[in-house]
Amino acid sequence: MRERYGASPLHLLLVLCSFALTAYAGIRLLQGDTLRIAIWFVGAALIHDLVLLPLYTLTDRATQALLGSRNSAGKHHRTRTSWINYLRVPAFVALLLLITWYPLILRRVPGYHAATGLPAEVFLGRWLLITAALFAASALCLIISIRRHRTRHP
Repeated sequence: MRERYGASPLHLLLVLCSFALTAYAGIRLLQGDTLRIAIWFVGAALIHDLVLLPLYTLTDRATQALLGSRNSAGKHHRTRTSWINYLRVPAFVALLLLITWYPLILRRVPGYHAATGLPAEVFLGRWLLITAALFAASALCLIISIRRHRTRHP
């Protein structure tokens, strides 16, 4: 099985289950307004590929240039730990949370307090706390990674 498929039977089972779940979700989703949903997916793909991908690629390159993770020839400089990922991951998650919940974080939803009993002022503070916790956890993981690397290679 591994020679023909290239992975374990468990991997094949998980891939087939994910395809089945995706097909089920797609069928359920398309039972509504199919044309609007298709337009939304195409628009989201175009916005991602034409606007967001170049934007976060430029941001990543600027961060690498600013923080010096590339050498003068433009090739990636090998460091003991790939520390830039410890910035990328929490920044990505925080930005994703902001994009998802920006109406609440920026107080753009009137009447939300009446629906949930939560005041609109709490969301910005909670998002900032989550963002700080993400960066703190990432910094802790970086410190652990650096210490492990130092103990392996004295």
